Amino acid sequence: MAVDALDTRILRLLIEQPRTSVREYARILGVARGTVQARIDRMERDGVITATGPVLSPAALGHPVLAFVHVEVTQGHLDEVGDALAGVPEIVEAFSITGGGDLLTRVVARDAGHLEDVIQRLIQLPGVVRTRTEIALRERVPHRLLPLVEAVGRRSGTA
Repeated sequence: MAVDALDTRILRLLIEQPRTSVREYARILGVARGTVQARIDRMERDGVITATGPVLSPAALGHPVLAFVHVEVTQGHLDEVGDALAGVPEIVEAFSITGGGDLLTRVVARDAGHLEDVIQRLIQLPGVVRTRTEIALRERVPHRLLPLVEAVGRRSGTA
């Protein structure tokens, strides 16, 4: 879907001021509240906006260790292993990938010992051949989408 200049400005506000009302967004943007609401509704329908809840910190929840675990799966068992991964609460994301391994998971843990326990649980899942783990030392670029939103708005020629 095309994101125009107004969409880009709305998305910027949603990212930078997520707890502000639609009425206030409209005031800031100088457009009707109904226009802002219609744009937000369209972007939700089109899948541009996928969530509106709070962003939580695993570290603040007592899980400061972050690791990326590559999971190699027996051929034909990708769906079953993917479903099983969804049952492991410490796995906060999982993707099927190309390259070394079949799945890439983002795992959080309380400490190194807890991470080992999670990895041992993964290894025991039917269909898992092996795992390879990389521990994150420090976040260098936090999860962000505003630069992408702005680049898409510029490419559309309307931002």
